[in-house]
Amino acid sequence: MRDERYLQLLAKEYPTQKDANSEIVNLMAICQLPKGTEYFFSDLHGEYEAFVHLLRSASGVIRTKIRELFDDTLSEQEQNQLANLIYEPEKVLMCIDEFKRDAQDFKRLTIYRLVQICQEVGSKYTRSKVRKKMPMEYAYIMDELLNVSHRGNKKSYYQAIIRSIMEVGAEEDFIITLCHLIQNLSVDKLHIIGDIFDRGPRPDIIMNELIAFHDVDIQWGNHDISWMGAACGNLQLVANVVRMGISYNNFDALEDGYGINLRALSTFASNIYRDDPCKVFMPKMLDENQYDLVDAVLAAKMHKAITVIQFKLIGQLLERHPEYKMDERNVLKMINYEAGTIKLGNKEYELLDKYFPTIDPKNPLKLTREEKDLMNTIAASFKHSEVLHRHIRFLYSNGSMYHRVNSNLLFHGCIPMTKDGEFESLEIGEIKYKGKALLDKINQIVRNAYFMPEGSKEKQDAVDFMWYLWCGAKSPLFGKSKLAAFESYFIADKSVKKEIMNPYYQLSENEEVCNKIFKEFDMNPKFSHIINGHVPVKIKDGEQPIKANGKLYVIDGGISKAYQSKTGIAGYTLISNSHYLALAQHRNYMKIENSMGAYTPEVQITEVYKKRLKVADTDNGKELLEQIEDLKELKHAYQTGILKERSRKK
Repeated sequence: MRDERYLQLLAKEYPTQKDANSEIVNLMAICQLPKGTEYFFSDLHGEYEAFVHLLRSASGVIRTKIRELFDDTLSEQEQNQLANLIYEPEKVLMCIDEFKRDAQDFKRLTIYRLVQICQEVGSKYTRSKVRKKMPMEYAYIMDELLNVSHRGNKKSYYQAIIRSIMEVGAEEDFIITLCHLIQNLSVDKLHIIGDIFDRGPRPDIIMNELIAFHDVDIQWGNHDISWMGAACGNLQLVANVVRMGISYNNFDALEDGYGINLRALSTFASNIYRDDPCKVFMPKMLDENQYDLVDAVLAAKMHKAITVIQFKLIGQLLERHPEYKMDERNVLKMINYEAGTIKLGNKEYELLDKYFPTIDPKNPLKLTREEKDLMNTIAASFKHSEVLHRHIRFLYSNGSMYHRVNSNLLFHGCIPMTKDGEFESLEIGEIKYKGKALLDKINQIVRNAYFMPEGSKEKQDAVDFMWYLWCGAKSPLFGKSKLAAFESYFIADKSVKKEIMNPYYQLSENEEVCNKIFKEFDMNPKFSHIINGHVPVKIKDGEQPIKANGKLYVIDGGISKAYQSKTGIAGYTLISNSHYLALAQHRNYMKIENSMGAYTPEVQITEVYKKRLKVADTDNGKELLEQIEDLKELKHAYQTGILKERSRKK
């Protein structure tokens, strides 16, 4: 018998045997439905237009469904138009000539076709689940249309519903609602394998999409941790977020998206670097700002100003935390300011930029009074940004360092390893952690940084550690020998800029190493996969995203425009449905948009399941089966008199 107190709590929800029987039947039926379709994305890096399109088009799957349903009745152009309508109904309705002319036949046919697509994409779900995704105002009408045949005895009833929609002038609103329902039903579960932020123009728009989505989990990336740390009050990461934003000309994200006031930085930089061209700090112009138009020369001055401040702050942090063992990154103390050189290792390098008006060579880490005031102003913007903290709280509530789901192990970067294939340890508070224990410990530290009481040493240590997670050599989110930001700005020699990858990235291509990781995370090596991002897969150089005999998927394919010249493509979507695991390879978003709905990605089916997977085969299914056993125990308790049935109140 289950614990009697637990059964008493369960009895409040199911007070009679009939109630328990009804739920058992319901759950057993759900377990026999096909597994829902899961979508995996990684390294979105603020590319909101591409991501929103991929999400709303189900990475091209909706276009494939249209072809399957209407290839014999609609031309290619008509199919493309229908696909485009589903992706962006509000925008497309304004452009379709048939709607401009108020063509009733066209509108009626469009509703018929959208209902058919809805029936197809919703066929693997319970009627109840589909109805929950419907807006309340149309739920009854939609439920009837989706579950009543437009042929046979109820043909006239079906036609009357659509005719009534049009007579009251609600057809356009109804079409838009149907399109949104199709989008919603096409993706059952969404997994984001880290790095939502930086480089691209509007990560805030991506976050709003994720918050609105019905089922999503996030595995934090190092760029996410940078923003999370900034929101926790880490000044090094406050400076880092601003530096990264300016370096990619992302003023809209900072100022319009999150309300970060950069006016003080603009004034400070204009005064300090008035006659300095700041050539090495010119931002990358991958995107144009729509709201905050900043002159490139001024942006370069702002970029240099915040970069110098960040290196000062990093030096201060490293002197507070010698246990990080990163003294070699305290770069401002290694500069010969008189000669304009820096010594790294045993070699001297000439600096590309030698003008440091705010640095005292005798105390290079000290902020000037103006720099202190500036950082206090910027930090206050981060602290008081309601939008930022709403997004950060979502990253905490739906995110973690790793996630095990349906035999897949998801994490952004790496499990730090030594060259001989052992898990590498990291000492935290005089205790060494490695493998799963390391990620579990970091998971707790990240939460402490945001939720521990202000002023406590534990919180401050956690806040400081967020910077180590951003760029520390043994950080699972970074996993490189160093972050060569200083070298990229100030040194011409390319060899000194090399960032050596943790041995994991090479070793994980070996199936035996993947199996070792699965065992470490209590997963079955026979059926499991590792799904990573972080490292762009350079298809044009012959690299492949599938490694270790199908055990490892690296799905950073370059959704970010900053990487597309290196990868040769514009990102991946990994799709897991009830039949197979497949990898969709995408083109540049502008090419997709210009295709007017014709675009479908190149899809490679990478693994066909031996049988069609049901809900019962998933992690959620296992939970449902446990609930069924609990309900059977409850029934037994009723039957044997251990618990008494109660009639429901009317």
